[in-house]
Amino acid sequence: MNPIAFSINGFQIRWYGIIIALGMLTAILLANSNCKYKKYNFDVLIDVFLVSFPFAIVGARAYYVIFRFPYYKDNLIDMINIRQGGLAIHGGLIFGILAAYIFSRYKKLNFIKIMDFVAPSIVLAQAIGRWGNFFNSEAHGGPVSYEFISKFPLFIQRGMYIDGTYYHPTFLYESIWDLFVCVVLIYILRKRYKKGAVISAYIGLYSLGRFFIEGLRTDSLMWGNIRVAQLVSLMGIIFGVIYFVYIRVEKNKGIS
Repeated sequence: MNPIAFSINGFQIRWYGIIIALGMLTAILLANSNCKYKKYNFDVLIDVFLVSFPFAIVGARAYYVIFRFPYYKDNLIDMINIRQGGLAIHGGLIFGILAAYIFSRYKKLNFIKIMDFVAPSIVLAQAIGRWGNFFNSEAHGGPVSYEFISKFPLFIQRGMYIDGTYYHPTFLYESIWDLFVCVVLIYILRKRYKKGAVISAYIGLYSLGRFFIEGLRTDSLMWGNIRVAQLVSLMGIIFGVIYFVYIRVEKNKGIS
């Protein structure tokens, strides 16, 4: 795949950046729709987004660079070059949510409620953003046969044919899973739900899909022999299960 969409006076505009921007825009539109449906102040989410997003980008890059430091220590200028990819979603979530939490405390806003509203938008942006990996020929899985890849659309086959070998389109698997999670989260948000149910469902469900998909990838960030994303995902799954049990217990207490 050609990662360059077009050039302006010699400056290359990459599909990666275009798709990230598209994911952001779509996420904002979804948040606006959910706020209208639930009669929540959309301006509050915009304020949180404007504060959190820069920290999320910095965190996503810093997280990636830390686990690839043996390479970047000799290529310092490349540490800030994100045009060719290299953004780790877990780092972005950690820094972005932390910034949102601090801002919410400062403004005396309900942090958990805000997270419930933004969770569907976050996972939708992830679903779209994964296509940036496709154009960069990154975040794919191991080699597969032509018989396997032939079941996918032709443009996927061509994009996953790299240096004479076909690869698992793991970006596609995660994108589809994220879209499914987004639908589930919207359903939860628009029904009667206990505060924190949406964001905890996001953490649990996204982590469940990521745990298995990460096992197929060839470019995982590693901590010794452990895939970092799988370790973090496992913690996310445990958190999601514990919070679900907590909600059920609290619900039963209310009935009794």
